[in-house]
Amino acid sequence: MRPANASANAFNSPPFVRFFLSRICHHFSMQIMVTALTWQVWSITRNAANLGWIGLVVFLPVLLLVIPAGVAADRFDRKKVLFWAMALDALAAAGLFGFSLGPQAAIWPVFACLVLIGTSSAFGGASAQSLLPNLVSREALAHAISINTITWQVASITGPVIGGLLYGFGPLVAYGVAFALQVMGMVLVSVIGHVRQTREDKSETDLATMLAGFRFIWKEPIVLGAISLDMFAVLLGGAVALLPIYASDILLLDSLGLGLLRAAPGVGAVLVGLWLSVYGIKDRAGWFLFLSVAFSGLSIVVFGFSTIAWVSILMLGLYGAFDMISVYVREVLMQLWITDDVRGRVNAVNNVFIGASNQLGEARAGFVAHLIGPVPAVVIGGFGTIAVAAIWPLLFPKLRHARKLVAP
Repeated sequence: MRPANASANAFNSPPFVRFFLSRICHHFSMQIMVTALTWQVWSITRNAANLGWIGLVVFLPVLLLVIPAGVAADRFDRKKVLFWAMALDALAAAGLFGFSLGPQAAIWPVFACLVLIGTSSAFGGASAQSLLPNLVSREALAHAISINTITWQVASITGPVIGGLLYGFGPLVAYGVAFALQVMGMVLVSVIGHVRQTREDKSETDLATMLAGFRFIWKEPIVLGAISLDMFAVLLGGAVALLPIYASDILLLDSLGLGLLRAAPGVGAVLVGLWLSVYGIKDRAGWFLFLSVAFSGLSIVVFGFSTIAWVSILMLGLYGAFDMISVYVREVLMQLWITDDVRGRVNAVNNVFIGASNQLGEARAGFVAHLIGPVPAVVIGGFGTIAVAAIWPLLFPKLRHARKLVAP
């Protein structure tokens, strides 16, 4: 995980170390919370459409707040914005804890908490992504990005397993631990210390200034191609929302089994992420990107047809491994190509793409599964991802020919 060149080692920056630890707490909290609430909603309603609504309700605030979230990350102290965003996640965990104390006759309180999570994702996502480049040198940025991504993936591996185990003791235990972790993350953010940040001029308030993130992405075909490829690939190939159905009805697993399924993509992603953190992608980055998306779609197709638990877990692991390459390429391109004064607004737009791929992908899977069944919903989506990987090189030839991940 440590590059040979000491100047490129992000861990040499104490503020980054505190940020790194805070993200671990945050990501673990979210994985535990989401694992618990998806299993709880499925257990209460037995309705696949409700699993789809979970993703949609989280995504809508991210979409609606994209402009104010980006402006906040550029005009205000990014540490403070991130702190209060995490406070919303802590409030959501407390709300889910309170919901689990009652009779649970209706699930609307769960969706109210999901709105808080979506709002936090809008502001916290833009601020966290924009804060990271302020914590390390330019030479250490690629290492910091890979480490930060691995942090999320490690939480994706063990967080759902822990969430499944905790849920076995009851939802109160799971939500209580999620709340405590979120508070710990808030404390770590508060002690990051002084961070140099280029602030946007507050006198500029016109619409064109607020839309600077959209303009930047539209003018950069490599960035537009990379993030749109990732968005459509995960939008079509996402199967996370249907894992409770696969666990209980197809693979005949319990809540711990659901945790293992949710963790599998993270295992593959971390293995690839560790390799990327040391060696990176030296050449032919565009072709690495397209091939990884194609193979991630193929993995989802095999997973969709599988009725054997270990095969399903293996395919999800391969999916995570290939998806990690796409995430790495996109994030390095984004953070190296943008200037700090518009970083928040560009990352807010990027956050919408990420939310569209993840949350809308879950909504698509849930609604389609409600209409035609979970297996066709997953398999069709996997083939759709393969099709995207074949079409995008034709639409974005500059991305296809991209060789090295360097700033323009």
